[in-house]
Amino acid sequence: MQQYLFEFIGTLVLVLMGDGVCAATSLNQSKAKGAGWVVIALGWGFAVMMGVLIAGPVSGAHLNPAVSLGLAIAGTFPWASVPGYIVAQMLGGFVGACLVWVFYKDHYKATKDQPDTMLGTFCTMPAIYNPWRNFLSEVIATCVLVFAILALATGGNAFNIGGAAASTGSLGAFPVTCVIMSLGMSLGGTTGYALNPARDLSPRCAHAVLPIQGKRDSGWNYSWVPAVGPMVGAAIAAGLYLLVF
Repeated sequence: MQQYLFEFIGTLVLVLMGDGVCAATSLNQSKAKGAGWVVIALGWGFAVMMGVLIAGPVSGAHLNPAVSLGLAIAGTFPWASVPGYIVAQMLGGFVGACLVWVFYKDHYKATKDQPDTMLGTFCTMPAIYNPWRNFLSEVIATCVLVFAILALATGGNAFNIGGAAASTGSLGAFPVTCVIMSLGMSLGGTTGYALNPARDLSPRCAHAVLPIQGKRDSGWNYSWVPAVGPMVGAAIAAGLYLLVF
């Protein structure tokens, strides 16, 4: 239960800070409005870092159902723990998104005539709506993410510190932070790089139930793409890892 609790807390912090940077750069009268894509990519990278620093020592800080699935397929995480991790992550994502709305409520009110902008602070929507190409974007980007996470722990990324062996993965949150930032800047332009159902589907549900003035529908016709795509990408990454390592 302690592991599930820290997955909940870590994912909550990830979404609070990640959706928070989207709100800060998008909502009217925010001091950060218009800061741009680079700030969003950096903000999401550091959001992941904060979540990992909090949850890592206890749960391993998956903070993402796709990561839990990928690690289980790769044989580095027990299947019995996957359902509990996913529930905790999804709940954390929901609560984190609700806290963003509470924090920026006045700014949501000032942006009530821009329903698409408000939705974009909760979840992803594609730049060009092409569901199967959008799905492929999420599959490829998440495959890179999970494959990189698995590769970070391999012996090939080992080095010596004072005569003791260590791996790049032992540096903690920083390598994954760099991967997230890189993915955002390079592969995020098509869909907004969800990579994580707990980062997208849970906040989308929050958008649906919160009393947000002037909001639109929650984009349910697209919601399957950032939910299913990352899970498929993670499974492919795990299969490739088993094949090549």
